[in-house]
Amino acid sequence: MIIEVDALAKQFGEIEAVKGVTFGVEPGEIFGFLGPNGAGKTTTINMLCTLLTPTSGSAIVNGFDVRNDRSEVRRSIGLVFQQTTLDEYLSAEQNLRFHAYAYGLSAELRERRMTELLDIVDLADRRKGSVRTYSGGMKRRLEIARGLLHHPKVLFLDEPTLGLDPQTRRLIWDYLLKLRETEGLTIFLTTHYMDEAEHADRIAVIDHGNIVGLDTPIGLKRSVGGDLVTIATGDTAAAAEEIKGRYGAEAAIRDGTVSFNVSHGAEFLPDFVKTFGQPLESVSVRQPTLDDVFLHLTGREIRDEGLDSQQQLVEGMARRFGGRR
Repeated sequence: MIIEVDALAKQFGEIEAVKGVTFGVEPGEIFGFLGPNGAGKTTTINMLCTLLTPTSGSAIVNGFDVRNDRSEVRRSIGLVFQQTTLDEYLSAEQNLRFHAYAYGLSAELRERRMTELLDIVDLADRRKGSVRTYSGGMKRRLEIARGLLHHPKVLFLDEPTLGLDPQTRRLIWDYLLKLRETEGLTIFLTTHYMDEAEHADRIAVIDHGNIVGLDTPIGLKRSVGGDLVTIATGDTAAAAEEIKGRYGAEAAIRDGTVSFNVSHGAEFLPDFVKTFGQPLESVSVRQPTLDDVFLHLTGREIRDEGLDSQQQLVEGMARRFGGRR
């Protein structure tokens, strides 16, 4: 394992931001942390990157302890934050050179890596341009190149496409997947975008500081229990009761519809439509998605929204106390 986490926890006063999570990440894996704002994703990644000291538990990154070997951990990782940390009054290559100086790269290695990475992320022709003239997607690509400049073993991406439009998000992932192959990277990703999580080899679903599910995307979807059938009918309570009585399935009532899971939904549907006792206004069947997985595991949906008040408090405390060792 290139990352080993055992009962890792972080508490800010009375708030338990992360509640004893345990998991491991294989070399070369894309490992996703999927959860809503305030779930504990950023707090976990900050502990793994030595930006926060754990309250309890342990974490090993590339063979180094995040408490006792912070310098070695930092040399082993690259990190792309949610918010940009580029100096927008410098050019792309000036930003990269500053990073190279901080990591002690030789001039020869620095110039070679800058050329390689700027070419991979399609910024070679803008390397001398001021970053303040870059689009949001270009800035994110430059940050990814900067994070890889010193040949890290693990690249941490904290909500890497937050705030970007769908087309730019797809392009960013094209670059990341190419970099994974060319650099032999392990990628640790936090996200609340379901389509982004699909890129992961395995996903840990985190909610309220706890890991509530961990598997491949396909494995998580299978855990929901088959295909999802959704019906609209005049009496949702009666429909849910009939579904449970006839098929033994627990039905969920949401937004005026009734949903339940069955095996082989396409084969199930014709007889169901013919024999169901309630008048049907509409019927649909589809395979489960990661949205369904999160709803199944937590009882609620992930919303694409701003930070809630608890997360604002947690992040404020992290900024205030993160440097204390």
